[in-house]
Amino acid sequence: MKTFGLAIIVAALATPLAAQWVKYPTPGTPRTADGKPNLTAPVPRTRDGKVDLSGMWQRISPTYRRNIARDLKPEEIQPWARELVQQRMEDLGKGQMSVRCLPWGPAYPTSERLFKVVQTPGLILMLDEGLVYRQIFMDGRPLETDPNPSWMGYSIGRWEGDTLVVESAGFNGETWLDSAGHPHTEALRMTERYRRRDFGHMDIDVTFTDAAVYARPIKVSLSAEVRPDTEPIEAVCNENAAKSLEHWTGKASDEKNSGVKVPPEVSASYAGTYVEQDLWGPPPHPRTIQVTVSNGLLFAELSNRGKVELFPQTQTRFAGFFDWSITFLPNSDGVTKDLLEMHISGNYRYTKTK
Repeated sequence: MKTFGLAIIVAALATPLAAQWVKYPTPGTPRTADGKPNLTAPVPRTRDGKVDLSGMWQRISPTYRRNIARDLKPEEIQPWARELVQQRMEDLGKGQMSVRCLPWGPAYPTSERLFKVVQTPGLILMLDEGLVYRQIFMDGRPLETDPNPSWMGYSIGRWEGDTLVVESAGFNGETWLDSAGHPHTEALRMTERYRRRDFGHMDIDVTFTDAAVYARPIKVSLSAEVRPDTEPIEAVCNENAAKSLEHWTGKASDEKNSGVKVPPEVSASYAGTYVEQDLWGPPPHPRTIQVTVSNGLLFAELSNRGKVELFPQTQTRFAGFFDWSITFLPNSDGVTKDLLEMHISGNYRYTKTK
């Protein structure tokens, strides 16, 4: 139970806070007849005809946020890097950037964080609620050939038609590429492509190239949705960092080692597809949890993010579900129709559909 409690703190630390000025309409936002933002309106443009990316955006990255290298084969990752990822997961992610109150660096573009774009002809700024900013220079300068390594690196941009292409380098190698802990070196190069499909939706493609760690470039696709009529609110991690780390003890394997025995017929009764009833976090909704049994062990997959093994803490409550746990809810007849995805912020219900 101790390790579960600590693991969910990771999710709490990494979750952006709610925004503010929620009752002040953003100027220039197209509206429907009932006054709501029209997210399918045409793409806005600047005076010089470029696509205008300005505004508040919510990244939607359900597939790669936790495991940036999910499309790579194990042998395409250096052995030392695979071992480092396993150690970081065993340590419950206590070295993660959000835990240490450090900038996320190249992990920002593929995260699910809220960000604000400020666009001018010669410079684009991307602002994070953690008081971190990126400068993307649009004035034609080249990237430094021998940059002083930094947390956020150095970025230049250009337009290819209606797509913003950003090239970045000069990262210090201290950050993780995802919450699982995949590393990179100072040789990392990152290429981002931003294409605003309409007023409210944007496609993002990110490519990471680091031959010292990965045999081929890592390519990630995600999306973002505009969040008008609001502004970011600062999230200062340092205010509670020391207090949270005092209690950051235990290992991920404690959940497995402290587990109980569950009869095979009970595990089998939990198998099925569960659909989200209580919506939380950024879209897409509804999420689904696919529960399966293999060799007497229970596994769960959240919306195609990859299977994880569940470790029974009681006959109905299981740890190991990413940063959370799952509690199955058998009815009076012993038939399981619902489960709870348990977070530090509350419990979210899913209903079995098959």
